[in-house]
Amino acid sequence: MSKKKQDIMEHAEQLFYKHGFHGVGLKRIVEESNVALMTLYNHFHSKEDLILEVLKRREEQYFSILKSSVKNAKSSIILSLSEAHIDWIRKHDTNGCMFLRAKEEFSSNDNYEIVQYVNEHKRSLLDFFEELGFDHSEAAQLVLLFEGATALSETLNVDEVAMAFINSIKSMGGLHLSVE
Repeated sequence: MSKKKQDIMEHAEQLFYKHGFHGVGLKRIVEESNVALMTLYNHFHSKEDLILEVLKRREEQYFSILKSSVKNAKSSIILSLSEAHIDWIRKHDTNGCMFLRAKEEFSSNDNYEIVQYVNEHKRSLLDFFEELGFDHSEAAQLVLLFEGATALSETLNVDEVAMAFINSIKSMGGLHLSVE
């Protein structure tokens, strides 16, 4: 990826996360990225294409962190995943889930591609937990807890949310997926 494309994506992600997708125009993105409008259009055909690329990049980063936490887990994989998720929330501020925000902003605009991608992203988290060995019910419970921690972090103190999240994970009977 070229440096200019990377700059555009990084600034766009920050702006979209802070101000929403419809609240940020391309002019602001090019100004913050210090590139020309034509440079943006050389990399992205439309604002929607940029949004999709930002979401794909964010998903890659998130799942990379989760996979790394599994690989580096010292005892409990699920506790390691939970801690990685809380670290993600702390690192990315507390504006909630960027994917759900995209769905909220685009579901009424008939931009099916963005909404479909968001839906696939949410299913990917469920699939990820199942691929780790959790059954469907356990995976669904984990998704609910992870999503709930993200949502609560918008309105409550992140440290309180983290404590409640970890305690909820620990109290789930039957989730004994450990490092062997």
